Amino acid sequence: MSIEGRKDIGKIFAEGKLIDRALRMAAREALLRHKKAGVPIVVWRRGKIVRIPAGKIKVPRRGRRRAGRCGR
Repeated sequence: MSIEGRKDIGKIFAEGKLIDRALRMAAREALLRHKKAGVPIVVWRRGKIVRIPAGKIKVPRRGRRRAGRCGR
């Protein structure tokens, strides 16, 4: 890998926007797969483990940003 390629990766990690977008896309895809397969998800809410049935899984729309995201 060239030094230029490393700089680009460094910028990507420093900025974080592309990584955040990739994680949101991956989470959305996982939720869709669970919902389509009828498999529940398990989340942490108010200090407890909560099981959400597939029929109640809410999948965020593509491109929508959530409010209150750590100052971003």
